Amino acid sequence: MVKVITYGTYDLLHYGHIRLLERAKALGDYLIVGITSDDYDKTRGKINNQQSLMERIAGVEATGLADEIIVEEYEGQKIDDIRRHNVDIFTVGSDWEGKFDYLNEYCKVVYLPRTQGVSSSEIRAEKRKLLIGTISDTALNKKFIKEVGYVNGVEYRDCDETLEGVDAVYIATLPEKHYEDVKNALLRGKHVICESPIAIRREQCEELMALAEEKNLILADAIKTAYSTAYSRLLVVAKSGRIGEIVSVDATCTSLQDGAWEEGADLTNKQNSICAWGPTALLPVFQLLGTGYKKKTIQSRFLDRELLFDGFTKIDFVYPSAVASVKVAKAAKAEGELIVTGTKGYIYVPAPWWKTDYFEVRFENPSENKRYFYQLDGDGIRYEIVAFAKSIERKRRDFYISRETSTAIASVMDDFYRRCFEEI
Repeated sequence: MVKVITYGTYDLLHYGHIRLLERAKALGDYLIVGITSDDYDKTRGKINNQQSLMERIAGVEATGLADEIIVEEYEGQKIDDIRRHNVDIFTVGSDWEGKFDYLNEYCKVVYLPRTQGVSSSEIRAEKRKLLIGTISDTALNKKFIKEVGYVNGVEYRDCDETLEGVDAVYIATLPEKHYEDVKNALLRGKHVICESPIAIRREQCEELMALAEEKNLILADAIKTAYSTAYSRLLVVAKSGRIGEIVSVDATCTSLQDGAWEEGADLTNKQNSICAWGPTALLPVFQLLGTGYKKKTIQSRFLDRELLFDGFTKIDFVYPSAVASVKVAKAAKAEGELIVTGTKGYIYVPAPWWKTDYFEVRFENPSENKRYFYQLDGDGIRYEIVAFAKSIERKRRDFYISRETSTAIASVMDDFYRRCFEEI
């Protein structure tokens, strides 16, 4: 029996894919089709597949041409697969000619002519692009615009306060302006991705969420950490019971980069510590322990009391069977790590944990420890844009950050400001 193997993404399966699979099938008696995983595609720069891995697998299965389907998850796997499955022929489209000649050492390599005039890229290109504008008075604007350029099907457009000519808008103004800016965009029929918090009052956040739902629009938090592969996998590992029952989450986010701590610094156009870092630090607390805490305490050290500009804030939560601690600062420095403590072990994410491509699961016996590595491009911003675009296309809010988490973040901001006003 002659075994043949081929690989591809098979996004938006089309006639060209089918013809290639038919030619591959004709080369032997048994066809193995390797379909690249979402994570592996990210490492190769394909970050906006229109279909999930399971949808792509189902598409190839439906052709009836594959005798076996496997998932390609890492560089170098082709050699392992050829050896493991005793493959006789490796084949791929002629647009890769010469690229896989090194596999001749392990089996015969055949480059097949592709069907002209059809490709997944062309199909994606034919779809109308999502046009995104920005409302921003921060340095995040340049980063966001740059990352838009890496995402298929999305294009940046300049816009003014009328938001004419765009489908969606990225908002990165000062947090106290978010409510007004987000509401204006929603009332004009635009989808919104807003730097968190969406609003600094809980009732305002709830109002905006309801307005977006009423108008069938997407309103999403732009916490880039939530969309990174490593962080997503961390949540899965923690919730799987691998480290036992979670009893504590400790998150620290500090930075002295913007000079807010310097004597005489103008703080009027800078975010305070709680708004700049609070949403990111709160994210793993609410996503791992939920939003139903029994008690919360907030302690701050202020740079400017009148402006309510905290240089350092510590927030402690008490849950029915767990605790959490969050430290954020723009005028103090600490190790920016994340630690999730369990009854069997713990997860450690080194600084800066919010941009991690790596974390460890550690146990009493060090031989049981495991390290996880994942690709991270553009600090996670481009993955955030991909998720936002897919939410709009599917007409439903993706669950990277739930409505409950968004509201809980706004609620912490609300409590911070109300406490400050009471003390003043």
